[in-house]
Amino acid sequence: MNEQDTVHRAVPAPAAGATRSAVPLGRFVAGLIVAQCLSFAALFTPILVSLSVRVGQLDPGHRTASLSRVLAVGAVLAMIANPLFGALSDRTASRFGRRRPWLLAGALVTALGTLVCGTAGSLSTLAVGWAVTQLGANAVYAALLATIPDRVPGHLQGRVSGAVGITLYVAMVLGTVIAQPLLGNMLLLFLVPGLLGLVGVAVLVWIMRDDAPADRTALPPFRPGSFAKSFWVSPRRHPDFAWNFCGRFLMFCGISTMTGYQFYFAVDQLGQSVSAASATVAVAAVVTMAGTVLGSLGGGWLSDRTGRRKIFVFVAALICVVGLVLTARAHTTASFYTAVAVFSVGLGSYMAVDTALAIGVLPHRAEAAKDLGVLNIGNTLPQSLIPAVAPVLLGIGSTAGTNYTALYLFGSACACAGAFAIHFVRAVR
Repeated sequence: MNEQDTVHRAVPAPAAGATRSAVPLGRFVAGLIVAQCLSFAALFTPILVSLSVRVGQLDPGHRTASLSRVLAVGAVLAMIANPLFGALSDRTASRFGRRRPWLLAGALVTALGTLVCGTAGSLSTLAVGWAVTQLGANAVYAALLATIPDRVPGHLQGRVSGAVGITLYVAMVLGTVIAQPLLGNMLLLFLVPGLLGLVGVAVLVWIMRDDAPADRTALPPFRPGSFAKSFWVSPRRHPDFAWNFCGRFLMFCGISTMTGYQFYFAVDQLGQSVSAASATVAVAAVVTMAGTVLGSLGGGWLSDRTGRRKIFVFVAALICVVGLVLTARAHTTASFYTAVAVFSVGLGSYMAVDTALAIGVLPHRAEAAKDLGVLNIGNTLPQSLIPAVAPVLLGIGSTAGTNYTALYLFGSACACAGAFAIHFVRAVR
């Protein structure tokens, strides 16, 4: 892609020959990458490090169970917030556009939530702060993801999705690097990533000055009852969307086992101290970033080049399965890094190509943000279910709740089932 490629105006499906906006595609994608990366840093620094450290301080005797409860509260709200804010974004007809108000407001709320987390003196206050953070972050993500079908031509969506997909793992590295010098200051440990997310979104909002308001004639009249019903996507009428949702849900059950417990895995399974475990998570994030860069760019490019999606999603999911099995068997730092490397190559390719596949099976292009938000429930629901299931899995045959082998084998089984669900999608090759 180059500066001569230009983005579509912010309408769901521009007709052939439609006018283009003045913002070059390259500039828009660069802004999207910055915003997504820093927004992810605001969310994943707590998931990887900050929440584990603070929960360990507040409730050291029941840290895994308490962390699971805090994560689950945020995940439930994320599951509701993403499609809701996406639907509201689709309908926003302000003079500032339909995506920009939600981007900026969401980033402000995210920063506020990290401030509450950083000053929390109890688990309940920490849970409230994390809930606020998730609400704001999902308002941002709903609007960010919808800008791809809004503005990116179909033949470039695999590559753009791949480039944007890398940001999650760059953010993990950035977050763990930021966390290292801030471990002694809980307020800054939470707040600095939140403020960085606000800065990143502000950059994109400035770039997207051409953001157009919603075309209300393309959507049915707003009625509370019909609006609520619009979040239901009938599997009978839209089976490809339903199968993609099923596959994504199962895949993210596996992913959630990998991302949520690395810090405690390093402490309990590898026998490391808190500071050493934090460093291990940081190195694992670097390994993850390298693997996902390879997987995202390679998978996205090959998918666009061949015009195929399903086979790349299937193979990527199976690579993740292998990574999870290797993690279940890891007992040294080196073997853990190897497992993370394999997993991340598969995950990077999966995230890139599955996003492009998802765009191809959207039921209503005029409501892209809402439908992508509904699909995102497949990402977020496991974040509340896995923390509920994890203590049971960790407790199998272990009074200390440290059976990580059972946890990761369960995740590999879920990811394997998710890979096979993609086979039933028909509308996309």
